[in-house]
Amino acid sequence: MGLLDGILGGVIGAEALSLVKDYIEKRGGIQGVVAEFEKTGFGQQAKSWVSTGPNLPITAEQMHQALGSEKVKELAAKFGIPVDKVANLLAKHLPTAIDKATPEGKLPT
Repeated sequence: MGLLDGILGGVIGAEALSLVKDYIEKRGGIQGVVAEFEKTGFGQQAKSWVSTGPNLPITAEQMHQALGSEKVKELAAKFGIPVDKVANLLAKHLPTAIDKATPEGKLPT
């Protein structure tokens, strides 16, 4: 995920960068993240992050719903981050990461 390192490296902290990168990689890339959000009812938000228009926001609570409690706990344990902070970090930085990684408004092939 070298692209994300370059895009976000100076913008977000190492903790958030590692979390976002791992989450995207474990989902099979941006396509997997978008597909997962579509399945959990947050496809409109995820598609807006890919598009060239404005990014629709997602709250920490919605992020928690999209990921599920077990995934949030797993990520918290893996990165040594408090459970409540995982959803906050992803809600804040995942939209930006996906937006910056898809500047032409298309999913990578």
